[in-house]
Amino acid sequence: MAIDIEPSWLRVLGSEFDKPYMVALREFLKTEKQSGAKIYPKNSDIFNAFNTTPFDKLEVVILGQDPYHGENQAHGLSFSVQKGITIPPSLRNIYKELQTDIPSFTPPNHGDLTEWAKQGVLLLNASLTVKAGMPGSHQKKGWENFTDAVIIKISEEKTGIVFILWGAFAQAKSELIDARKHHIIKSPHPSPFSADRGFFGSKPFSKTNAILEKEGKQPIDWQIH
Repeated sequence: MAIDIEPSWLRVLGSEFDKPYMVALREFLKTEKQSGAKIYPKNSDIFNAFNTTPFDKLEVVILGQDPYHGENQAHGLSFSVQKGITIPPSLRNIYKELQTDIPSFTPPNHGDLTEWAKQGVLLLNASLTVKAGMPGSHQKKGWENFTDAVIIKISEEKTGIVFILWGAFAQAKSELIDARKHHIIKSPHPSPFSADRGFFGSKPFSKTNAILEKEGKQPIDWQIH
């Protein structure tokens, strides 16, 4: 696994890549590939969230759990799929909430959220790889050490970041965030299993923009084209 990560992130995270857990993680991924396993996303997209949203331009974090495990779905951004791929149920519910939260929002015919990432929305999964057809297969292999370090570094080195935490897994990460310096928006997960229990109507997108505007920052244009 080649480390190809945007320079402002490399400055912040450089020391992580030499730590024992990362060395072990690289060995694990190498062994997986040598065994013939198909790993998603492709190598060049593993750090896509960082390469699309530089540390210096970061304003919002949306935390996911695992990359999608189907062919051509995952491309390194949480909740996002590549153009031409069926929009997953959770993302359909995100679009549904956007329609009521941001009245001008029109659901696009694809699930590529790159436009958000380019505006400073870090679409971060807790694990950055997965084995084809096996959700959760790369959890507890070292990725969480890395992405926890990412959250801690953001908390320490930035101020006024909006963290959007959907579901119990993401909300458990709030203990890594200094709530005196940052803003945390919590709700149930947009999954079909939990969206009706409080995700719908939670208005995370307008709340985020209200916070950004209050701090004199540019609001996010949530419309995807």
